[in-house]
Amino acid sequence: MKRQLTCLAALFGAFALGVGTASAAGDPRWEEIGTAYTDSLGGGQGLASRADGSLLYRGLIDIPLSLRIKGWNHVGDPDIAEGHVFDAYQGPDTATSKMFAVTTPAGKRHEYVHRLNPGEKLNNSFVTVSPDRQWMVSGEWGDQNRLQVFPTPLLNPSTPPAGGELKEAWQITLDKPVRDIQGCDFVTDTRLVCAANDATGSLFPEIRPLLQVDLPRKLDGQPITGAVKSLFALPQRSLCTGTFETEGVDYDAKSGTLRAQVIQPGVCAVSTSVYSYRQTTD
Repeated sequence: MKRQLTCLAALFGAFALGVGTASAAGDPRWEEIGTAYTDSLGGGQGLASRADGSLLYRGLIDIPLSLRIKGWNHVGDPDIAEGHVFDAYQGPDTATSKMFAVTTPAGKRHEYVHRLNPGEKLNNSFVTVSPDRQWMVSGEWGDQNRLQVFPTPLLNPSTPPAGGELKEAWQITLDKPVRDIQGCDFVTDTRLVCAANDATGSLFPEIRPLLQVDLPRKLDGQPITGAVKSLFALPQRSLCTGTFETEGVDYDAKSGTLRAQVIQPGVCAVSTSVYSYRQTTD
């Protein structure tokens, strides 16, 4: 359930919307159209749009006790496909596996555990499902030149019907390295947008950029290379000063609305800003 901080929204609403963002020649331009707020503990890790247009938020307090007992202490940016909610879970620094939880429209949760491959990081920052529902993309923390691809639990017939082991199918190799990806979502069959918490400016000119990953074809179960470019820097606006943190990203295909989250700094960290964008060709 969306948790709005009404008083903070009123204060922060005084900040003007950002100008339209630049895109490469021939690409639509993303224009900022609004800002909303959610409390960070209840919604600061990610978000996903439901079929009716409402938003599902994820935060640390949303981790069920039964999963905490099993050691899953972090939930990432979720996704929703055909009414199924997909959550990305990770454990402590000593973890040797990561977990994807799928909650059916009827409310039944199934747990799919992926044992880490050699060299794979334990981080499970996000999950996004391809538009054809057959493939699930996830990612690690730090400097990476890939995104991981799995068959989509329940929706891909190759997966166990009620939870179990989930093996990586293949990867999306990136033509440029990325750093600290917090969330990705499909915009089309061949395009993803990803929110990076990279504040160095060494990989891309922008600080905490929204990245675009273009694929030469839709995901089909075979290795593929994605072309990465930076679209624009996500806003860092707050009444407080300090370090911001980029979090989840969501694209609502029905409304054409792109949303990205940024946790505010200092004492304002209780609030996460949710910036909304629409594509324009003007």
